[in-house]
Amino acid sequence: MKKYFVLFFVLLVVLPLGWFFFNEFEGKAPTIKVELPSVYLQKDYTLSVKVGDVGTGLRKVRVLLVQGGKEEVIMNRDYPSLGYRGAFMGSQVKDETYEIPVDFWKYGMQDGKAILKITAFDYSWRGWNRGNETTVERDVIIDTKPPSIEILTNKHNITRGGSGLIIYRLFEDNITSGVEVGPNFFPGYPGMFSDKNIHAAFFALSFEQGPGIDLNIKAQDPAGNVSKRGFYHYIRDRKFKTDVLNISDGFLAAKIPEFDNGIGNDSFSTDNPLLEKFIHINRVVRPDNIKTVLEPIKATENILYWRDSFLRLPGSANRANFADHRIYKYKGKEIDRQVHMGIDLASVARAPVPAANGGRILAVDHVGIFGNTVLIDHGFGLTTQYAHLSSIAVSRGDIVQRGDIIGRTGETGLAGGDHLHFGVAVNKVFVNPVEWWDATWIKNNILHNIDEVKAQLR
Repeated sequence: MKKYFVLFFVLLVVLPLGWFFFNEFEGKAPTIKVELPSVYLQKDYTLSVKVGDVGTGLRKVRVLLVQGGKEEVIMNRDYPSLGYRGAFMGSQVKDETYEIPVDFWKYGMQDGKAILKITAFDYSWRGWNRGNETTVERDVIIDTKPPSIEILTNKHNITRGGSGLIIYRLFEDNITSGVEVGPNFFPGYPGMFSDKNIHAAFFALSFEQGPGIDLNIKAQDPAGNVSKRGFYHYIRDRKFKTDVLNISDGFLAAKIPEFDNGIGNDSFSTDNPLLEKFIHINRVVRPDNIKTVLEPIKATENILYWRDSFLRLPGSANRANFADHRIYKYKGKEIDRQVHMGIDLASVARAPVPAANGGRILAVDHVGIFGNTVLIDHGFGLTTQYAHLSSIAVSRGDIVQRGDIIGRTGETGLAGGDHLHFGVAVNKVFVNPVEWWDATWIKNNILHNIDEVKAQLR
């Protein structure tokens, strides 16, 4: 009988109490996962924290911002015990996720290093009922000062549809900077000078931008602080001519069938599917092709590959100018309008095409309306485009010198005859190539600024 009583006591009292105390004295600490949007604290900074405890549940979670001997509590969350609930004591809160605003400027802390300290306690009876504790710290930086900008060049004359160069000094590392021209942004790059804090930016006005457009240098640090500074400039206005292009049935029959673009002639239900397809190519495909041509420019190098004026196709005549406002007509009726973003140069058929200046072959491709196309990076976001080529003699990544033959003229793409479509782009804005052919313009507007800064650094 005594034997059964002892067994009964062990099963109904000792083991449950042992299991209860084992759970209440559990030793598994809470887990903390922290996600920082940046190591730099800035306005609208939100700290993401996930805390969990699989044992007795969460007791307390505290988040501190610490700098030197100063501590500020930015979150303090207590979870009261719910008392005895069947198996064990505790809060029963197993996990929580917090989105915590870190309004550091309210605490009077100085620019510099700080620490975000997250601590979580559970309801274990360990440590004289203090519970298991986990602390995670993340180093952060308080930076409230916007970058400083010193403009080093004084002459910035620019024409509608034209280019310019500005050189400036920054006083911090890891700054994103460049020139804002209305909605367009032209990145600045170090590397033109030995001083890494000196940046150079080619910038441009599109054919739509003229006097009155805002120009300034913008600099942003990793903390999100922004500086903007205007600079002296003079904008010269100009007008572009209007040209009428008559589209013939012969042209449509010769060129349009080669354009697949996933749309066959039978996709157009009118009496003249070739004409409808031409209008679709001109209006819809053209903008996509322009984006394709300009996309590789983001891989530009901060190397100035050239110094002399740019070459044009030898012995050639202009067949279309930059920013010509084209009116397309079919049998006397207007069917479309577009703007021409380069200069068409015609010489003899399949004429050798020289690289306009030294650079690196950035892209070699067949691009819709442009046909066989070569893009040369001349450094710092300045590129030249060669389109409608019948053949290409270079490969992506090749380094070419001024005058090296890169291919031959042709009529690939949406070309009505053998010619070279020559374009110049600054970052992702096409500009007037005529400036870059002009040695005097380059001397006065580009080389003058470079030499001016070199003189300051001596």
